Amino acid sequence: QLQASGGGLVQAGGSLRLSCVASGPSFSTYVMAWFRQAPGKEREFVTGITWNSGRTSYADSVQGRFTISRDNAKNTVWLRMNGPKPEDTAVYYCAAREGLLNTVVSEDLQRYDYWGQGTQVTVSS
Repeated sequence: QLQASGGGLVQAGGSLRLSCVASGPSFSTYVMAWFRQAPGKEREFVTGITWNSGRTSYADSVQGRFTISRDNAKNTVWLRMNGPKPEDTAVYYCAAREGLLNTVVSEDLQRYDYWGQGTQVTVSS
């Protein structure tokens, strides 16, 4: 089970950090990712991280502004949003992908096995 939090209203150019806490003993083996869905749009990949933080991947739209990180001892993954823009307004979802330790980050939401409930992020101009 994944529980996302930290969303809210933020001014453009500000900063926000989302958290996602997982229950269960297998978190440290999961690839973790954040997706987002804006009104009227499909859910899209934002960023992902491998089990040991060895590799991260970002959508072009957030590269250089957002940072994903994780702490396996705390069963937590974070999304730091620096310099958010109004177009970043969306419901943000954390997702977990089971697999072997060489499992890579995927941008395909169908590859993910578990999803959090979503947290709303609204960026004002």
